[in-house]
Amino acid sequence: MLIKNIGKTSISDDGRSRGLTEADVTDESVYVKRRQVLKGLGFAGASSLLWANGVGGINTANAATFKTKSLEVVKSNSDLVSDTLTPEAKVISHNNFYEFGAQKNEPQENAQKFNVDPWSLTVTGEVEKPFTLDYQQLFSVFDLEERIYRLRCVEAWSMVIPWLGFELSKLIKRAQPTSKAKYVAFKTLYDPEQMPGQSSRFLGGGIDYPYVEGLRIDEAMNSLSLLSVGLYGKTLPPQNGAPIRLVVPWKYGFKSIKSIVEIKLMEERPPTTWNILAPGEYGFFANVNPEVDHPRWSQASERRITRGGLFTRNRIKTQMFNGYGEQVADLYRNMDLRKNY
Repeated sequence: MLIKNIGKTSISDDGRSRGLTEADVTDESVYVKRRQVLKGLGFAGASSLLWANGVGGINTANAATFKTKSLEVVKSNSDLVSDTLTPEAKVISHNNFYEFGAQKNEPQENAQKFNVDPWSLTVTGEVEKPFTLDYQQLFSVFDLEERIYRLRCVEAWSMVIPWLGFELSKLIKRAQPTSKAKYVAFKTLYDPEQMPGQSSRFLGGGIDYPYVEGLRIDEAMNSLSLLSVGLYGKTLPPQNGAPIRLVVPWKYGFKSIKSIVEIKLMEERPPTTWNILAPGEYGFFANVNPEVDHPRWSQASERRITRGGLFTRNRIKTQMFNGYGEQVADLYRNMDLRKNY
């Protein structure tokens, strides 16, 4: 099923000549405040990283180039949507992926030698038919489609990205879940030799790796939930979660776990990384909700990343469920979304 109210593919990109700074995206105070939770927990290195190269400035001059490959797309929703795409150069240079560093520029700089082939993705747990996909099967087991989604970060910035992938529900159905499958747990690769943030509390923000996430089974089976293997017509760069990542567009971006090696169906609710680290700030559900502020900043508006430069504000109102309420609101009927944040 194609989605109706999300992004558009008309754009010319001249953003490659200049790096993106945090000032382009999110108020400096928000960045500092989010890192303060890590400092308060004893991870002083994470907050000090903000200023290593100025206010999160991007410096990719010395970064090697990870080789992406073109992907064949069976269908696209690009004719049904209206938002302007975020330039590809900014999508791949402004990333939260603490396994490669807590600063926005560090994932691109530190992930260029990341080896994605061979790869194994296991699907296990409360299923009748567990299975494993290798690297090639990630791109061939299901037809790939383009889904243009808004991505809303909990830090109050947003992008519009043309992902390539397949519905998570297809993978789950293939495994034939049992009646005990109430939740779906996800795990990122643990490889400190390749992911420097996993071997350094200073670089990796003090997170207890591997990174883990989870969804309720009905959320995972919703047609919007996507397993992405590419963006902008090509395989994912490592800083964006190569070779396969989750995209759940009505939730804050930290729910969309990257570089997945395990999907496990469970009867009990699984632990999730940011909820473990700061349960009073990052709930299990993490639905985009402009009426529920983060304890240390407002979620009523966001800064949309566009082609603009340093002084382009692009402040827009945040939509409930990131604008996907028509497709997902029924999942939370009769729930207190302030309590179940």
